[in-house]
Amino acid sequence: MRSRECVVCVEFGSAPDEEREVESIELSLEGHIGIITLNSPKKLNALSHALVEEVVSALRNFAERDARVVILRARPGVKVWSAGHDVSELPEGRRDPLGWDDPLRNLVRTIETYPAPVIAMIEGTVWGGAVETVLACDIVIAAPASTFAVTPARLGVPYNVSGMMTFMSAASVRVVKELAFTAAPVSAERAERVGMINHVVELDELEKFTLGMAHTIADNAPLSIRVMKEQLRVLTGAKPVSPRGFEKVQGLRRVVYDSYDYAEGIRAFKEKRRPKYLGR
Repeated sequence: MRSRECVVCVEFGSAPDEEREVESIELSLEGHIGIITLNSPKKLNALSHALVEEVVSALRNFAERDARVVILRARPGVKVWSAGHDVSELPEGRRDPLGWDDPLRNLVRTIETYPAPVIAMIEGTVWGGAVETVLACDIVIAAPASTFAVTPARLGVPYNVSGMMTFMSAASVRVVKELAFTAAPVSAERAERVGMINHVVELDELEKFTLGMAHTIADNAPLSIRVMKEQLRVLTGAKPVSPRGFEKVQGLRRVVYDSYDYAEGIRAFKEKRRPKYLGR
């Protein structure tokens, strides 16, 4: 009997070598190409602790099984690729909502250090922490109707240093400022133009194009690619912050997550109303 992830494999045009089903994602391994499909439609693929842990576990499993490329995607036809952080899991105040041990931080680190390229295939809208997850991937391929919105300012959330550095590695500081300050969605066409993503591909060609690139990469020398990926990770991350500077940034973030506005933003989201920010 075929499990749900067979659907993904059939759509990509081949039967899976191995199949496995878990709660919030679907997995397939076709030769040296691993595919992770977000499959939590009731929560708009929000990056809950459970879903994130499943993706991290899948990446580690694929690494052990010599997957030379991993494709991260959502189910075909979705309107929302991922809604970002599961806001219901964020603390309401007096505690850093995006600390080092936050599951999303672990996911981003796992993608960045995965010993082979990770390709994000985007159909639908991408929000908040999911944008950082996508930009942490090595290659991003999106359908024309896809959009990307960095939304902490809507919730009053203080984004962390590592996350900001992920954004700054993908776009210029001016673009990052606009994304962060407006929280407005950016079209796939503009994201490609400013270098945030690699390709915009018509929806009916998206899977074929993505899988074709994955096969091209998988046919190349895996050790060479692994080393080049790690070189690029180290070099793009070579932006030292002095201890004093880091302490200042953390202190500024603490002002936010100890504030009335942060608690109000989380409450308003849960109560499905517009927040009333006071700037304190």
